[in-house]
Amino acid sequence: MTIARGRVPEDRVGTTVPSFAALTDKDGVVGYGEAAPSPRYDETADSVVAFLERVNPYQLSFTDLPGSLRYLESVGSRNYCAKGTLNLALLDGAAQLAGQPVHRFLGLDFQEGRHVTSFSIGLAAPDVIRQKVTEAGRYPRLKLKLGGADDAAALAALREVAPHKPVRVDANEAWKTREEALRRLEWLAGDGNIEFVEQPMPAGADPADHAWLKERSPLPLMADESYIYAGDVERCAAGFHAVNVKLVKCGGISAGMQALRAARAAGLKTMLGCMIESSLLISAAAHLAGLTDYLDLDGNLLITNDPFRGVGCRDGWLSWAEAPTSTGLRAGPR
Repeated sequence: MTIARGRVPEDRVGTTVPSFAALTDKDGVVGYGEAAPSPRYDETADSVVAFLERVNPYQLSFTDLPGSLRYLESVGSRNYCAKGTLNLALLDGAAQLAGQPVHRFLGLDFQEGRHVTSFSIGLAAPDVIRQKVTEAGRYPRLKLKLGGADDAAALAALREVAPHKPVRVDANEAWKTREEALRRLEWLAGDGNIEFVEQPMPAGADPADHAWLKERSPLPLMADESYIYAGDVERCAAGFHAVNVKLVKCGGISAGMQALRAARAAGLKTMLGCMIESSLLISAAAHLAGLTDYLDLDGNLLITNDPFRGVGCRDGWLSWAEAPTSTGLRAGPR
C-alpha cells in the first residue's frame, strides 16, 4: 500500500484548506480521502499533513478495515480530521474491491429524489444577501448565518427576495447567554418559516443553560459545535432537539455513521453538515444520507477550484445519476 498527499490552495470563498490523500494497493486500486480542517477544532492543513506523515502505509489495507482503523487510532489521539481522510480512502478502496458504492457496502440505502440539501448564505451586508438569495433561487431550502452586527437586517434582506422559503438559521455560538439566546429565538419564531436554529450558545456554556434554553425555545435547537462524535450524545440530548454531524469533526464515514446512529437512538433528529469541501468529501457524506432527517451538503457548491467530481446536486436534490464511477465513493479527480 502506498500513500500520496497533497493540498489545494485556499479558495477565496472558504476559510479551510482541504488536504487530500490517496491509498494505492499492489493491484493498482486507488482510494481517495479528504480533510477540511478547521482551527475551531484545533486542526489545520499542517496538522493533517503532519499526522499523515506519521502513518505507516504498510499498516493499512483495503481488505482489513478493522485492523487498519485500530492502527490509525494508535498513531495519535484526536486528529479526527486527519484520521477521517484515511478512513474515506480505506472505505473507498474496500468498496471498490467489493464492486459496490460505499453506502451499499455499509448496508445503507440512498434513494434518488429524496435527499435535499440547503444552500448557505453567509454573514454579509443586506445588498450582498439579497444578491446571494437571488442566485440561490433554485434551492428549496436556505441556511442563513446569523450572529453579525445586524441580524434583523440580514433576515429582512433574505425575506425581500424569498418571503416564504424555509430557512435554517446557524448562529455559530454567537449568543453568549441563555437569556440573549431565548430573545433571539423568540424573535426568529415570529418569522413563521424557520425550521431550526443551530448552536445558539457556545459549546462550552454550562450544560444546565443549554437544557434551560431547550425547555423554553419556540424553535428546534440543533447542536453543531457541541456534537463532535457519538460520545457527546447524552449531553446533547439534554440540551438540543437535533445534531449536526460532520465527517471532518468526528473522524470520517465510520465515525459519522456511529454518531448518526447514536443520535437517532437517543431520539434526536440528525443532519449531515460540512465545511468548505470538495466534491470528494461531500460525496462521502452523501453515502450516509439515509441516516438523516436533514442535509447541509453544499460545501462544494461554494468553491471555484473543486479538483474532484462526485455526487450531483440538481436544484438542491442530491443525485448519483452522473457520478464518474459506480463503486467506492463514486467520486474521482476531474
